[in-house]
Amino acid sequence: MGKQRIIVGVSGATGVQLALYLMRALAAVEHVETHLVVSDGAKKTWELECATPIEELYELADVVHDAHNLAASISSGSYVTDGMVVMPCSMKTLSSIANGYADNLVSRAADVCLKEGRRVVLVPREMPLGKIHVRNMLSAADAGCVLVPPMLTFYNGPVTIEDQINHVVGKVLRQFGIEPTKFHAWEGVE
Repeated sequence: MGKQRIIVGVSGATGVQLALYLMRALAAVEHVETHLVVSDGAKKTWELECATPIEELYELADVVHDAHNLAASISSGSYVTDGMVVMPCSMKTLSSIANGYADNLVSRAADVCLKEGRRVVLVPREMPLGKIHVRNMLSAADAGCVLVPPMLTFYNGPVTIEDQINHVVGKVLRQFGIEPTKFHAWEGVE
């Protein structure tokens, strides 16, 4: 089996640590090649929220693209990928994806994936959601995006924030047919 090529976009929403957990999980899967794009806003948010050097995020990727390089391989539909995750996804990035405004490589790569019929998973971070946010989320869903908001879960007995993050990462991985190792699925009640 060939490698699955997955693009990971990181936007400037709070929760950039989510991307680190996702990249760690993807790096542990032998048949996955990751292409990472970190927006300017994400770099700033990383400085504000993370004690971990951003270089650790970069080192987990197979390929790191400059968010300003609209001539990158992933900006073309002829460069075949299995899709893209934007985690976390700011409302600005969600709006640009939902409305086809490809002003940086994160939104351009998502636009390419959508036009080529490839999976695009958005992990929107905002609370509370305003009407404009909800309209843009609906537009993104209508365009073919899968929305996986990082919502709290309780059925699996989480104890730590890391348990909650691993649950969200697991939901994202399953969108690409990857069975997560740190995910506890609901098994039903007999």
